[in-house]
Amino acid sequence: MPDEKEKQDLAWKAVGGLVGFATAWAVKKALGFAWEKTTGKKPPADHDSLDVSLAEAIGYAVVMGVGMQVAQIVMARTARKRYDAWKALKEAAKDVVD
Repeated sequence: MPDEKEKQDLAWKAVGGLVGFATAWAVKKALGFAWEKTTGKKPPADHDSLDVSLAEAIGYAVVMGVGMQVAQIVMARTARKRYDAWKALKEAAKDVVD
């Protein structure tokens, strides 16, 4: 039977996974929209295609890479703070009941 620490770690992994997936999806959509508004072109779908210039492919890769990483760091830290606050509240409520 898993102890309390293992349950918390499993819960955090589940929350972290869901937050990561949702963040990646939302940021990809937002950065694609921003790319289209800024450049006037749709984001390159196939970076290997010779129809996409090298500068455009590299530019899009840099924007997506940096944007995704920054968003995931911010969301992971925010989710961790919220999870820790929820965990502390749960422990405080448990102490009051006991």
